[in-house]
Amino acid sequence: MRLPLVALAALIIGGTESNPPRAMSFLDLLNIPALSDPQLSPDGSLVAYVQDAPDWKENKRIGHIWRVPVSGGAPVQLTRGTRGESSPRWSPDGKTLAFLARREGQDDVQIHLLAGGGGEGRPLSAHVTAVSTIDWSPDGARIYFLAEEAKSVEERAAISAKADVFQYDENFKQRHLWYIAVASGQETRLTSGDFSVLSYRLSGDGRQIVTERAPTPLLGDAEQGEVWISDAEGRDPRRLTTNGVGEQQASLSPDGRHVLFLASASPTFETYYQAAAFVMPAAGGPARPLAPDFPFEIESARWADAATVVATVNMGVHSELFAFALDQSSRPRQLTTGDHALNDWSYSASARRHVFLVEEATHPGEVWTLADDADAKPAQVTEIFGDLPKQFAIARQERAEWTAPDGQGIDGLVFYPADYEAGRKYPLVVQTHGGPASSDKFGWGSRMSYVQVLTGKGFVVLRPNYRGSTGYGNAFLRDMVGGYFRNAHLDVIAGVDALVARGIADPDRLVAMGWSAGGHMTNKLITFTNRFKAASSGAGAANWVSMYAQSDIRSYRTPWFGGTPWQARAPIDLYWEQSPLKYVAQVKTPTIFFVGQDDPRVPLPQSVEMYRAVKSLGVPTHLYVAPREGHGWQELRHQLAKFNAEMAWFEKYARNTTFSPETQPETAKADLPRP
Repeated sequence: MRLPLVALAALIIGGTESNPPRAMSFLDLLNIPALSDPQLSPDGSLVAYVQDAPDWKENKRIGHIWRVPVSGGAPVQLTRGTRGESSPRWSPDGKTLAFLARREGQDDVQIHLLAGGGGEGRPLSAHVTAVSTIDWSPDGARIYFLAEEAKSVEERAAISAKADVFQYDENFKQRHLWYIAVASGQETRLTSGDFSVLSYRLSGDGRQIVTERAPTPLLGDAEQGEVWISDAEGRDPRRLTTNGVGEQQASLSPDGRHVLFLASASPTFETYYQAAAFVMPAAGGPARPLAPDFPFEIESARWADAATVVATVNMGVHSELFAFALDQSSRPRQLTTGDHALNDWSYSASARRHVFLVEEATHPGEVWTLADDADAKPAQVTEIFGDLPKQFAIARQERAEWTAPDGQGIDGLVFYPADYEAGRKYPLVVQTHGGPASSDKFGWGSRMSYVQVLTGKGFVVLRPNYRGSTGYGNAFLRDMVGGYFRNAHLDVIAGVDALVARGIADPDRLVAMGWSAGGHMTNKLITFTNRFKAASSGAGAANWVSMYAQSDIRSYRTPWFGGTPWQARAPIDLYWEQSPLKYVAQVKTPTIFFVGQDDPRVPLPQSVEMYRAVKSLGVPTHLYVAPREGHGWQELRHQLAKFNAEMAWFEKYARNTTFSPETQPETAKADLPRP
């Protein structure tokens, strides 16, 4: 049975004062809605956003578009399609919302239009392939979009006949830029050729387009991308950069004189640095760092005016908004501050206002705005999650600091059980983040790491920002260059030791878990120490030599080890020395492994290698493989199965007790993995 989203939200988070907050279950966690992609109307009076919720019949989360006044008031649901909708974008006059959806009778996602005041949406495009990345022209006459090339008649016939042998890494279609006339629905192609447009951004006057082009749409080829500029019809394209690193979020300044872009590079465009902002002349010429001595990572950036760039900045355990002077005449100015993470930020030049999601300890992410005024303060717009602390026992969290064995200061986040008592020792779950070029920040905690459920069951959770994390400067990030596990695992263990020394963590009940780079770390920890009583490794690397070729991206791995495994005089010894598999004979920790069957990033064979090695030692282990899943698991039943298997494993081996798996709502006969 499907519930309207308002009713679902009320069912999940609407507690009463007579009922004390209770521990959160996995189903509670999965049923909490999530907000994304907030978009300001041109006059700044309204916000459109996507709110999703689980549909257990469809086995996935489905999002719909909502609208809320910036000044406050009840949100209004605008769309209700059975497959959901995404990417709400206001027309320049604020009267129409464009969005993406696949409706009945449509083979692919297309552009739809909806009156800003509500009503029924109507399809605009009927493109031969799926449409993505939409944007209005400033006059409202066009909507630009990206789309892949269509398969030929011969290709479709071969697929139908199952004559479908393909060439690995070559079975893609290039992605190109189009626009569609809003009045007539006529489509016009702007780019063509043997390259892909990864992203684009129109100039404020609509006369030019800045694009990022790469040889293919494959993730591993993004580092070969470059910034181009053309007129709004795609004519006279000119390449602006030739730097050997991938660029993101390129845009033209309001006066048309400069191009801004982000790149994970040094000022001289060496690779593997924190993301930084660069500026170059639109007519061509060298690019320079926007803020050469700025120590933090720039996550996203836009022009506020011709002299100012605004950006979200990763500062380790929190992220904030900053303003940067183009001429570097003043220091970067911090616009927000708090124990929070800012997500899905955008800036509206017409409204002179920022909009973003704020994730805090008790809120998974509400919509907030900030006026572009020196004295303005951030203002909360939505109140979707205000009752969560009334219904559920929410974990208290704090920043913790400790010192690594070599003297380096490290920090991270500690989440406490709701019934925490000082002086009492608790079982500890160490959760190591992915990336590794990222950081764990204040906030609710990701759904897949289910911090709120763990703390509700009496675990303390530590999320360390070990070396290799971003937000702490380039030296901290680049500690992994020349040897991945030089200090990172020691940073994590030092964090555990710090909580043990404080009397918070029970040294006899330690658990390790992580996904992607967090899975790499878990594999390293269980081969380095036997202190952990249970572990869960998700999509983790076992053998860096084989991993290099198996993964769809290699750019980060080359600097880690100083070369490729197949070059002349390859650094094979370093690759193997840093591989958890080399020391797997030392494993005594009961460990389970998870991986998506179609994971391109850390493919299935990596988990198979670790699993079979651990199993051969007689150490308790299982390998769970999710069909149809890539690097992140999306299907609801797969997520619940992972949660159940992990919790049963942790309870059995860390606390010597049992856990009764939760079942999905529509059946009590769930075929869930058990320890």
